[in-house]
Amino acid sequence: MGKEAKTNAMRFLDKNKIAYTVQTYQCDEFIDGIHTAEKLGQPLEETFKTLVAHGKSGEYYCFLLPVAQELDLKKAARSVDEKSVELLHVKDITKVTGYVRGGCTPIGMKKQFMTVIHSSAEPMELFYMSGGRIGTQIRLSPSELVKAIRGKFSDIIAEQE
Repeated sequence: MGKEAKTNAMRFLDKNKIAYTVQTYQCDEFIDGIHTAEKLGQPLEETFKTLVAHGKSGEYYCFLLPVAQELDLKKAARSVDEKSVELLHVKDITKVTGYVRGGCTPIGMKKQFMTVIHSSAEPMELFYMSGGRIGTQIRLSPSELVKAIRGKFSDIIAEQE
């Protein structure tokens, strides 16, 4: 990895002794997860995006799901015992998480929020997610991640038409 600075996400993984690899790509501004996966040659079903939402209670939540899928807000709300959840507005992402759009990851945020990872990741040995900075992806074990952040797996994606 050379002399590249570690992100908060990488420091969290190091501290918790979770093995990971880093992939970087040249990118000066936000590109969506599908283009990121294609650029790096990563399978779409193994590349996850992080969405942040807030519930009626005022609590914030992170949801990780495959980049080509859409979050089902009703399923997401049920997974965290909320009446409803609403996605965080793009302008609020940095203020709430400490990360920028396209570099948001559920680890190393200003505060650790309840995190739900789509159940398709549960049997996977490894998957990809943002490394905490635009142009950085981390590959790690979803089950080790869930244990370290006390998250859970649940079906949170919208049915495909």
